Amino acid sequence: MWSIAEQLIAVSDCVVDADLVRAGCLLHDIGVYRLYDRDGELDQQNYVRHGVLGHEILLKEGFPEELCRFCSCHTGVGLTKQDVERQRLPLPLADYLAISAEEQLVMYADKFHSKTTPPKFVTADSYATYVSRFGDDKVAAFHSLRNTFGAPDLTELAAGHQHALA
Repeated sequence: MWSIAEQLIAVSDCVVDADLVRAGCLLHDIGVYRLYDRDGELDQQNYVRHGVLGHEILLKEGFPEELCRFCSCHTGVGLTKQDVERQRLPLPLADYLAISAEEQLVMYADKFHSKTTPPKFVTADSYATYVSRFGDDKVAAFHSLRNTFGAPDLTELAAGHQHALA
């Protein structure tokens, strides 16, 4: 994911702390590891919790809130209290929104690689179509991020990792 964020930093006019973005890219999904059982099976039903679990892990380990937020604020294009209630998500009732440019960039860059089996890279148009199932506000949020950071060229990454580009 860092290679996507790095590319977006290079092509956008947005000024970010690249080292902080890199750290966010490395740490944002750490909570996923709490969702594996002893047999190595991922609890897909609670996958949406990986952000808050990651936040808890980093906080417990003494990381600053600035880094913990990369975990809890990267799901989709942001989750509001209303999203948590309306979708009956298994999360504490709160807003989970990327605020800083660095948080927004990590959240946005994360949208371009799926964790499906097999994994694939996802174009901006494909993600916009996917997120539309959550409402026009989510599509608008994604388009705003795209206007801010641009769209990455995923061709070389997909070929280098031998992943499909959808």
